Amino acid sequence: MHNPSNADWTTVCALDAVVPDTGVRALVGDAQVAVFRISQWDQMFAIDAVDPFSNAPVLSGGIVGDVRGQLVVASPIYKQHFSLHTGECLEDEAVAVRTFDARVLDGHVQVRRFSSEGLPLAQPSSCEGKPLAHPG
Repeated sequence: MHNPSNADWTTVCALDAVVPDTGVRALVGDAQVAVFRISQWDQMFAIDAVDPFSNAPVLSGGIVGDVRGQLVVASPIYKQHFSLHTGECLEDEAVAVRTFDARVLDGHVQVRRFSSEGLPLAQPSSCEGKPLAHPG
């Protein structure tokens, strides 16, 4: 099992670049990651940005909400809901996206370059520290 260190974290943007209760898309290694700032808990979440139903990197532009007590993002294409905690699709339990640890350090949002299953991603990209897109 991988033993995480501070070197495993990639800075993706300043905290102020993420409007509360929205997401941004960031490149973490070779992975497109949707990073969400949830104001109710003052917490960051990160999941794969690619919607598995449309294969488009759109989840960062989805609407964040609560479905049956679960914090979710609704895909803007076909409207499936993905848990921000587990990555599971509420409408199809056989489908899920990867989740990643996210945190705020010194006013910057960071995502761990390893999935919750400990699978390594590629090395940080040259886009490190910059969001790929504005919220939405």
